Amino acid sequence: MNEHPSGFDYDYLAEAATLLAHDEPFPGGAVVPPIYQTSLFTFANYAEMAETFAGKRRQPIYSRGDNPTVMEFEARVAALEGAEAARGFSSGMAAISATVLAFVGAGERIVAVRNCYGDAYRLFERLLPRLNIKVDYVDGSDPDAVAAALPGAKLLYLESPTSMMFELQDIAHLTRLAKEQGIVTTIDNSWATPVFQKPITHGVDLVLHSASKYLGGHSDTVAGVVAGSAAHIKHINEQTYSYLGGKLSPFEAWLLLRGLRTLPLRLPHHMKSGLTIAERLKAHAAVERVNHPVYSNHPGKATLAGYAGLFSFEVTDEIDIPVFVDALKYFRIGVSWGGHESLVVPAKASLEQTPGLNSMARFGVSPRTIRFNVGLESVEDLWADVAQAFEKARK
Repeated sequence: MNEHPSGFDYDYLAEAATLLAHDEPFPGGAVVPPIYQTSLFTFANYAEMAETFAGKRRQPIYSRGDNPTVMEFEARVAALEGAEAARGFSSGMAAISATVLAFVGAGERIVAVRNCYGDAYRLFERLLPRLNIKVDYVDGSDPDAVAAALPGAKLLYLESPTSMMFELQDIAHLTRLAKEQGIVTTIDNSWATPVFQKPITHGVDLVLHSASKYLGGHSDTVAGVVAGSAAHIKHINEQTYSYLGGKLSPFEAWLLLRGLRTLPLRLPHHMKSGLTIAERLKAHAAVERVNHPVYSNHPGKATLAGYAGLFSFEVTDEIDIPVFVDALKYFRIGVSWGGHESLVVPAKASLEQTPGLNSMARFGVSPRTIRFNVGLESVEDLWADVAQAFEKARK
């Protein structure tokens, strides 16, 4: 794989592009799926209801369970991930919570990578201890550390690359270690998306997404999804999905289907612009380090077919971080990522959030770290914005 965008081969996008853009005709010849904005579905007769309730036929019953618009989104994600099935949720955290609680019970243990997503960390630290579930954190880039932590665990929770620090894991190696001990493996694949990384082909059991990010792509949707084998998704459906209530609404699913159409077109632009900004930051005198998988020599890099536009960098002491952030015009100050707009998140501010339950503080993220989400604006406009902010922020 060519690392520099000018030499990148985009042919691998063809399969995903056709999968996401082509549909069989919908009712009435519609070229987009209908929004089934209904709370319930009726049956033609007693036999239909009885067979559906008995599990002999699949028919939507109530939109907290199946809904045709949501099912269309789930089918697209499953196909894109190379999975047998998927289940959509009202948020990424709803997907994470339902998946974790479906496979881990009281008195059992999870092994999770350090620098995991902040709210996943809060779930692990705030709610799970009340259920007598223990979470051990490891350096996921160190397979020996993972191997030492796995014995007796019920679930391995991966995120490659990790939040804020963008550390990689050798997914295939770690899943082999877990499978040898009968441990279920999960991974948050929101950063790479199934276009740039397909964890199931490397042995992962369940792939999680904050669909609010690149899958939606327009910063107008909050949603989540998990994909995996039919048996694993059935287990989530039976154990947690209906009872936790984090269902995906038909309109949100329709927005996600719209976003998926352009995913193979948006990601190369995010990648090209992100790599350009990262390269220029790496050469800038005010930057000590750029945290981006493109610069990693870790074996986990081999599973990536491309790079998202989200990364972080660490500035020198001569930069006044609040002044730098406030001076930016195209990079707006805000959480989340994966949309059309460029965003900035300074670790200095994030470290003030939720004292005692802050993953950045727990795992030693430097307050000199700044995260960029590189959007779809002109890369030259974005760089000019960064350059002028650096000049204003020099102490």
